[in-house]
Amino acid sequence: MDRRTFVGLTAATGATFAQTAPKAKNVVLVHGLFADGSSWSEVIPRLQAAGLNVTSVQNPLTTLPEAVEAAVRVLDRQNGPTVLPQIQS
Repeated sequence: MDRRTFVGLTAATGATFAQTAPKAKNVVLVHGLFADGSSWSEVIPRLQAAGLNVTSVQNPLTTLPEAVEAAVRVLDRQNGPTVLPQIQS
């Protein structure tokens, strides 16, 4: 999947979420391997335009347990219902 397709699918997922589940206003995005939080730079403004509070986790890129801890810390700071989307290729 190329970057344009990925960004489009992610934004569409967020927009659909904003329309179908208005109670959750928070979205937490987690990057994959060989990337960092800036990989969501094109997606975040689109989700924010849909009225969502968006946070991108900056994983430490050290170990899986430390990456999980980073994501859990971000999730714990959310105020209210939060979605952690799963992107499928």
